[in-house]
Amino acid sequence: MSTILKTDRITMRFGGVTAVNELKLDIREHQIVALIGPNGAGKTTAFNMITGVYTPTSGDVMYTLPSGEAIKITGKRPSDIAKMGIARTFQNIRLFKDLSVYENVMIAKHLHLQSGFMSAALHLPWYNKEQKAMEQDVKELLQKVDLWDVREEKASSLPYGQQRRLEIVRALATGPRVLLLDEPAAGMNPKETEELTEFIRRIRDEYDLTIFMIEHHMDLVMEISDWIYVLDFGMEIAQGTPEEIQNNSRVIEAYLGVEEDA
Repeated sequence: MSTILKTDRITMRFGGVTAVNELKLDIREHQIVALIGPNGAGKTTAFNMITGVYTPTSGDVMYTLPSGEAIKITGKRPSDIAKMGIARTFQNIRLFKDLSVYENVMIAKHLHLQSGFMSAALHLPWYNKEQKAMEQDVKELLQKVDLWDVREEKASSLPYGQQRRLEIVRALATGPRVLLLDEPAAGMNPKETEELTEFIRRIRDEYDLTIFMIEHHMDLVMEISDWIYVLDFGMEIAQGTPEEIQNNSRVIEAYLGVEEDA
């Protein structure tokens, strides 16, 4: 199983504060990898460096293209990184709440639109062909993830669990190879969390994804993860399988020994 995403000692400093210190990640294709740690450990900062929101103070982020070539994506714009096949969700839901489920997903699909503004404005044949293909793709995607029946509903009218699912589906619409999920189970009840666990497994397999997630719900993390990294005060303190992490004394002290949502 080859590496698809790698960080080489990435560090992020804000003034005199080091949020992440020389983080080394090696994420293998088709795995579900979790990044855990107490609040303020630097998890979202790490996501932001990988997806171009922040440029690391030092270190590099490497991404392996389908051709097998590993390229440096450090400091590239988030939109360019997304076009390469790295999509993400956010801890706070960022749907277009007044748009329909269908419109939210269609907007994401336009990331790879080849036709220019004039082609769209004039409804030229190649634009119409491309638009119809995207509409079909969105229909098939919503049918697969059981959101087709609510396609005309406003995003804000959906139950919380479905809004979370829609945000993941919107990221899927960009055609990613790597999907980063920032606390996908935040605010969910146990039933919704259980359904989300199966949903993540399902999309990993159906869309041949590599999934990298931040999550506080330890039941979900331990059940679904192939590999886990643990951060504390911006530094990696452990990595391993769920069983190894559960039995690691440093992890128990730093994280697992506290309240789940503390």
